[in-house]
Amino acid sequence: MSNFTTNTYTLKREILNFSNKISKELPKPDRKFIADITYGMLASNSCVLTDISDQLHEDSKKVNIVERLTLHLDNGIPKKALISYLRNVRKWIPDNPVIHIDDSDVVKPYGH
Repeated sequence: MSNFTTNTYTLKREILNFSNKISKELPKPDRKFIADITYGMLASNSCVLTDISDQLHEDSKKVNIVERLTLHLDNGIPKKALISYLRNVRKWIPDNPVIHIDDSDVVKPYGH
C-alpha cells in the first residue's frame, strides 16, 4: 500500500525547491507569492484563484487569499524571476528541440 501523504509532501518539497530557485533574488512577499501560486496551480490542476486558494490550506478567509494573489498578479512578473526561470528551464531543453505545429487552425477561414 502506498503512503500518499509521503508522496504529497515529496512533491510539495520539489515544487517549493523549484520556486525557491526562481525567486531567490526577490523580496520575501514575492517569494511567498511564487511558491503559493506555483504549488496552488499544480495541486488544484487549475488556474482559477479560488481553486488555488483552496489548496493552500491557510487560516485566512478565502476572500483574503484571493485578494492577496490578485494584487500580486496585478504587479506582473518581476524581471529577476523571469530571468531566473528562463535560466533554469534552459537546462532541460535539448540543443535541437522537436516542435510540433498544428496547422489545422491556419486553414480555417479566419485563421492567421
